[in-house]
Formats: sequence, structure tokens, C-alpha cells
Amino acid sequence: MVWRQLHRWLGLVAGTIALVLGITGTLLALDPLRNAWQAAPAAQDVPVATLVQRVQASVPGAEEIRRLPSGGIVVHAFDNGQAQALRVDPADGRVLGGYQPSLLPRWVKNLHRALLMGDGGRMAAAVVALAMLGLSVTGLVLLQRRMGGWRHLAGPVRGTLAQRLHVLAGRVALPVLAVSAAAALVMSAATFGLMPLDAGAEPDVASVQGSQLALPAGQLPLLQSLRVQDLRKLNLPAADDPQDIWRVTTAQGQGWVDRYSGQTLAWQDATAAQRVHDWALLLHTGEGAWVWALLLGAMGASIPLFWTTGALLWWQARRSRPRIADNSPLAQADSLIFVASEGGSTWGFAQALHAALVAAGQRVHTAALEHWRVPPAARYVYVLAATYGDGQAPAHAARALDAIARQPATTAQVAVLGFGDRQFPAFCAFAEALEQALRRQGWPALLPLERIHQQSAQEFARWGQALAQALGQPLPIDYRPRLPRTVALTLMSRQDFAGGAGQPAAILRFALPGRGLPRFAAGDLIGIVPPGQAVPRYYSLASGSGDGFVEICVRRMPGGVCSGHLHALQPGDSVQAFIRPNPGFALPAGRAPVLLIGAGTGVAPLAGFIRGNTRHRPMHLYYGARGPARDFYFGTELQDWQADGRLAGLHTTFSRLPDGGGYVQQALQRDAAQLRDLLAQGALVRVCGSRPMAQGVAQVLQSLLSPPGLAQLKAQGRYAEDLF
Repeated sequence: MVWRQLHRWLGLVAGTIALVLGITGTLLALDPLRNAWQAAPAAQDVPVATLVQRVQASVPGAEEIRRLPSGGIVVHAFDNGQAQALRVDPADGRVLGGYQPSLLPRWVKNLHRALLMGDGGRMAAAVVALAMLGLSVTGLVLLQRRMGGWRHLAGPVRGTLAQRLHVLAGRVALPVLAVSAAAALVMSAATFGLMPLDAGAEPDVASVQGSQLALPAGQLPLLQSLRVQDLRKLNLPAADDPQDIWRVTTAQGQGWVDRYSGQTLAWQDATAAQRVHDWALLLHTGEGAWVWALLLGAMGASIPLFWTTGALLWWQARRSRPRIADNSPLAQADSLIFVASEGGSTWGFAQALHAALVAAGQRVHTAALEHWRVPPAARYVYVLAATYGDGQAPAHAARALDAIARQPATTAQVAVLGFGDRQFPAFCAFAEALEQALRRQGWPALLPLERIHQQSAQEFARWGQALAQALGQPLPIDYRPRLPRTVALTLMSRQDFAGGAGQPAAILRFALPGRGLPRFAAGDLIGIVPPGQAVPRYYSLASGSGDGFVEICVRRMPGGVCSGHLHALQPGDSVQAFIRPNPGFALPAGRAPVLLIGAGTGVAPLAGFIRGNTRHRPMHLYYGARGPARDFYFGTELQDWQADGRLAGLHTTFSRLPDGGGYVQQALQRDAAQLRDLLAQGALVRVCGSRPMAQGVAQVLQSLLSPPGLAQLKAQGRYAEDLF
């Protein structure tokens, strides 16, 4: 909880200035790239004395030689009283052209370093650097927790578009930002004198001319021993000042050389602080390491995306937390609702439950889970808990388990309802932990633990019916999710099937509207809103945007409002719909083989994957149905796709035929050897259909894998389910 709150407030408070520093830092990262492009670096073993001789031969009047961090050599000289800065090829002393320190306006650097405010701006920039260091450290901690540990940091990212973009931008920005911010703090400490860089006072030395003439550079022992790669700056003695001396600065220190005797008059080693500062300068600017400069530029460019998505997630969480009407004081309530929500969506379910209980005549108090306290008068307690990341509690409820452990149980009956996503290995793990903690404390159970997948309104409604039975009174819960804008879809064609168990099915193909529908892929969900209804029904898509149509496979359920409405459609009729991404079920790009397992109408998204497999990735489909004449959905298409190479293997079972092969999980068991080979090759597994079927499939696959088996596939993002 502390990590998340610290990360959130650092990002929000320092975010605006960080945007400025990120954008200007990206521009400044161009300088090291330009310098590296222009540099003509010397051989590693060229003595500084040789470089001086070459320079003096081509640039009369040279007064100073600098080696840039990029390796380029710049000579400063005077020509007829006119100052010059020339780029020189160290191999032969040839002048390459004039040197211009920067392509960027000076004010960009001033903005980045001091926010155009002098010392006050430098102090503000240092404070922001400290905030950015804290932001990056807390962000890295939260990122590894979300991804399930440091080993999975580069794994597939699940969640909404904003969440995925935030994580992806964070992967680029946070490690580099941490290093750059730490380096900026070192540089700021040097700027404000907190880290003295000077080795001490410069020695008072001068050449004393005797009878000899000044020695050429080639006869100076110090310049002969130093190599160009170590040179920072060399000041040549002035021709009109007989007492002037040679001054040389390297990464190791600086020395003073007599121009007549060649004797090294003094040498000062670079201080430890200076060496640290040199490294900080390299890490913060990228000067001398153009690859690192590229990373710095990418980091700076990702900061606007990182901050924007972070602010959007914070705003969405605040917006989705509703105001609770008729919220009774805790001491007067007979029913308590405690909520743990990371993104805020769980509060919508709590609001609906609260309103239903109030309508049933109960006094209800609803609060966040961190405020856990159950007065003796309370009769019922409801805990609605979402799970975050790899099984963690939402940030605000991180200490809820400790609070539960501290309070002795009362006579109040408790029901725990978990919210999560089955694509995550630790599906509803926090709700499970709460359930176990409550039972250990001795709290009586009102209902067994129930889990809601992806905020399913249908699953919540079923839980509400079970709750009404447990309470012994009607409890109509009117949950109205916030829906995105819908668009009208017009039915183009339909294929009807008799189906099984008196439940006919149809493949419905809708025309792709000209606008209003975002891009989608097979396996995403389409929400259909029946006329007069507020709760959508979700169906897995058997097509992607590139196919030019919207296709689903729907079984008509007894009493089903939405399925009945869809089955009554005729070509030309329309429905209101919207797209809901399902990134956890999507197939990542690559050539790894794919194992598709489905039964009944669950074959729809799997058929969509195969339809889009124009690059002939190895795909193997295990498909269970009742009989080829009743519910062999997409049968003709599957055979065509196998013929043209989009489907590598088609394995069907028909449970109502004597020799049909039984159920799909039995076919998997029979082909155990082939499946082991596919899984050893890194195969991705996607399962779609009913829960009982998926449980049987999971048992078979678990038996084929060595421990931890299926859990490891889930953690790697290789195994995902889409169940109904």
C-alpha cells in the first residue's frame, strides 16, 4: 500500500515538471548522437605528443586541444586575432571543419537544467530528480509485483489499453529513469558545493627559461606517456609568454609540464568525487556512449505516455467510485459491505448490492475494506474484493488481513465475493485469502466464496440469486455497468444449426460499420445490449477487423433475453453493440505452435484465430461437439483452412456418435505424446467453452506436464481460457 500511494503521489505532483524535463532531455540526447556521428576518434595507442605535433603542423596558433566524450578532437586557436574552433582528424591533423558546440538553442539546456530560473530552478530540478528517483524505484517494485516477480518482468502484459501502455512505457522508462535521476542528483550535489570536485588549490608553478630553447611536444615525457583516449584537455604554452607552461587534464588527474626541461612540475590525481561526477555526467547525458544516449532519448520520449496513462488510471479509479446513498452509520447498521477495489469498478457492484439491501428493509453501511470493524449488532457482512497483479490486495486494503486477524468473530454471517480475471494465474487470490482468514477466526459463512470473472454482470446476478435464497427473501439487485458508446450492427447473414439438448445455435455475421467501432481481433468480446435492457451479454468474436465483418456463434438459451433476441434477427435487422478487448486471450505474434481446444460454440474465437492465420503458423485444433449434423460449427470452413495450410491439425470428437471419440479431453489424452512435443516446443494453449469442459482439459494437460505444470504455463502467458 505504501509503495503504491508513494508512487501515485510522486507521479501526480512531480509529473508536470517531469514532462518538461523528459521532453527537453529527449532533445538534449540528440547531441551525443550528433557528436558520435561527426567524431573521427584516434587509435587507442596514439600518444598525446604525436597528436600535438600533427595539430601544430595543420593549425598554426593552436592554444587548446580538447577531446570530446565522443572521441572527436577540437582545437581552439586564433587566426589574425579571430578565435576559431576546428574539428581535427587525429590520424593526420587534417582540419575537418568548424566546430559548433550544439545544434540546440541554449535556452533548451537552461530549461532542462534550471527551468529558466537560475539557482532557484536548479534547486527545483534537483527536487524533481529526487522525486523521479522515488517514482522509478516505487514503480519498479509495483511493476515486478504486477508481473509476478522479477523473472516475469518481460512477460506478456494483460489489462486494459491504458494499463498495458502504462506497463510497457514503464518497462522502458523506469530503469533508465532511475539511473538518470540518481546521476542528476550527483550533478546537483556538485553544483551546490555539497560534493567538492577540486583536488585542491592549483600549484603555483611556472617555467624558468635558461639557456635552452623550448622543447617540442615530442620530447616531453608526460605527453609521450599519455594516450589520446585518456585526454580531456591540453593547454599549449603561449608563444608570447616565456613563463607559460603546458597544462594537461585527463580522466586520472591533471599535470603541469615545464616547456624548457620537459619536467613534470606538478601532478594532482582526480578525486573520488570527480570520478563519481564523471560517471554521473556520462549516465545523465549519454556523452561518450551513443547507445546509452539512445536509451535516454527513448526514456524521455516515453515519459509523456507514462505520465498520461498513469494519470488516466488514477482518474478512472476516482471516477468509478460511486457515491453511496442511504449509507447508515456503522453502529446502527445490521448489514455491512466492505469493498477492496484497485481500479474502482468493484464499487459499482457494492452500490447495487447496497441499494438492494436497503430496498429490502435493511440498514446498510458500506465502506472500504481498510475500515474493517464489525459491531456486535451487525447480522450480515459482505466483502467484495478485487485481486490485483499476481494475487495482491488492492493498495488501500493491503492491511485488511491484519485487521481481520485482530478482531474476534461475532455472530454476524459473512459472504466473500471475489473479482478478478481468469487469465491471471492468481485468479481472485486475495478474495481466497480473505475467505480463509475469516474462517480461521471463526466467522460463520452466509455463502461459500464466489468468484466473478471480468466484472461479469451475469455472474453477479447469479450470486445475487443465491444470496436471496440464503436470506430467505427477494433481493432484486439492479446492477447497471457503465457501458461504452454503442454502435448499430446490421445482420448480413446467418447459419442455423439444430444444436444439442434442444438448444439451437446460429453463426451470425454482421456488416462492419463505417465508423464508431474500434479495431478488434478474434478472441475479443462484443457486448450486445438487448432492447430495454441495461446489462450487456458478451460473446467471443470469431473475426477481426481485417476480415471486414463481425461474426459470433450464439446458442439460444432457455429464457435467455439476449440469445433469444439474437436468434430472432433476420438479415437487415440491427443490434446495438460495443467492443470489449480481451487481451489476456489474444495470441501474441511469433512462430510458436498453437494448441486450440474448444467445444460447442466455444470454437468461435478459435475459428477466428485460424481464419487470420495467413502466415501458416502451426495451429492444432481439438474440437468437441455432439454430432456433425447438429453442432459442427464452422465445419466447412475448418476443412478449407486445413486444406490451405492455415490449420495444421484438425481433431474432432462427437460425443453422441458411437464411434465419435467421446469428449475433447479424451482426444487429448489419446494424443498425449504429440501434445507433450508441442508443449516442449513452446506451444501456446487457448481453451474456450464451458467450465466443466475446461476443468477436464486442465486435468489432462496437468498430467502431461511436470510440476508446476499448468501454473507455469499461465505465468508465462502461454495458457488462457475464455469460459462461459
